[in-house]
Amino acid sequence: MALEQALLGRQLSCGGVDSMGKTAWVFPGQGSQYVGMGKSAAEADPQARALLEKASELLGYDLAALCWDGPEEKLKQTVHTQPAVLTVSTMLSTILRSRGLVPDVVAGHSLGEYSALVAAGSLDFETAVTLVARRGQLMEQAVPDGKGTMAVLLGLDYQQVAAICREAAQGEVVEPANLNCPGQIVISGHRAAVERAMALGAEQGAKRVVELDVSGPFHSSLMRPAAEEFAGDLAEAVFRDPEIPVIANASADYVKHADDIRRALVKQLYSPVRWEETVQKLVAEGVDVFVEVGPGKVLSGLIKRISRSVTVISFQDMEGLEKVLEMV
Repeated sequence: MALEQALLGRQLSCGGVDSMGKTAWVFPGQGSQYVGMGKSAAEADPQARALLEKASELLGYDLAALCWDGPEEKLKQTVHTQPAVLTVSTMLSTILRSRGLVPDVVAGHSLGEYSALVAAGSLDFETAVTLVARRGQLMEQAVPDGKGTMAVLLGLDYQQVAAICREAAQGEVVEPANLNCPGQIVISGHRAAVERAMALGAEQGAKRVVELDVSGPFHSSLMRPAAEEFAGDLAEAVFRDPEIPVIANASADYVKHADDIRRALVKQLYSPVRWEETVQKLVAEGVDVFVEVGPGKVLSGLIKRISRSVTVISFQDMEGLEKVLEMV
């Protein structure tokens, strides 16, 4: 079956999706970036190139040069990563749209929620670029450099990790931050508390404990000051009710109206990303094809661990477009 036939002509409802086979587009977040991302898309598609140029104009620096040539350390800085990943993801979703493809539902992981909102018609690209650049700036400023961190605990369930965090806190903050897939939970908080939780996790049977290379304790309550300030930016931005159903990270449920989306984006900054629940909900409602739209294959790997019954396709370059067309 051609992908156009698979995706077009399906009824869309912002309250959810029906039980027929459906396709979701999912958008990656920070950590998926790599030097070279978006180059083949910009070279092959004038619309994609125009988006990249518009982002550079808005940001005041050459985003194409940063994405294609690095340096990697600069691309990894939160204030640069966030607009870069959003821009490349939107370039790729625009290419899919130009081929006549439309998803039944969209979702994104953390930063990827903004890419999903652009794809859903709730947020225009220019506004999204400006917002995520501001979001990255506030997230970097929320906690002094070196005072916060994140780590992944592998092989433990949520209840075990939550109990470890409570024991490790000792008056500081350490909390579950990304509920990614079975046996993979990211924790976030003050560095010393996270390190205590890592030690406890290893003692209590975690298969692996790894500190992440991040610039702050994202999706923890330490981000509340950033969220409070960012709420003002979101209040001034123009949002529309989504044309395509979109699921929010903080609730793992649909957000149907512009004001609901603003509230969800504020809460998202200091709340866990409920990715496993999001995918489970979509599968239960009939989604049987997931297309990861954006750099990397992080979400593809997570989805495969959450459900073995679905088809998962990564679209991060023009070679990937051919794979999408071949596989669906």
